[in-house]
Amino acid sequence: MSDRPPPAFRAAATGADPLARGGLRWSAVPLLAYKEDETTPFRAVTRQVLFHTPELAAEWRYFEVAPGGYSTLERHEHAHAVMILSGRGRALVGDAVAEVRPFDLVSIPGWTWHQFRAAPDAPLGFLCLVNAVRDKPLLPSAADLATLRRNPGIAAFLDGRGDGDCG
Repeated sequence: MSDRPPPAFRAAATGADPLARGGLRWSAVPLLAYKEDETTPFRAVTRQVLFHTPELAAEWRYFEVAPGGYSTLERHEHAHAVMILSGRGRALVGDAVAEVRPFDLVSIPGWTWHQFRAAPDAPLGFLCLVNAVRDKPLLPSAADLATLRRNPGIAAFLDGRGDGDCG
C-alpha cells in the first residue's frame, strides 16, 4: 500500500503557523503570478488555483497579498465569494471599506468595484470562489476613480491611508 494519497486528494497547506505569518502554500499546486497582464495595477500578490475541473462550474483560488500589497481595483459581471484565511487588511466592496481578518466572509456581487489591501506589517491570504468561465475584469476610468474618491473613506483606502488601523 502506498503512502501517497489518491489523485482526488491534494496535500494540505504547508507552514507551521499560517495564521501568524501567512505564507500558505499547497505543495501539489503551482504558485502563479497574480495577473498575466503585468500592466494591471497591483502590488505583491500571488495566486494558487486549488480546483479547476469541468465537473465544477467554479474555480477555487488562494491569493496572498504581501505586507503593504494590494489586488487590482476592478469590477466584472461575475460574483466572488471570499474567505480570509490568514493575516489582516482592508477590503473595498462597492461603496464600503472594512477591515478583514481570518474567517471573515466577503461577498462581492457582479459589477461591484472591489480591492483587497494587506496591512503594512502583515500578509493577507484568502480563498476566492468564482465561476470557472468568467468575463475579464474592467479597470476604473478617470471618471470612475473621481466618483469613487468622492467618498473620503474610499479615497483614503485607495491612497493606502488608514491601513495601519488594522490592529
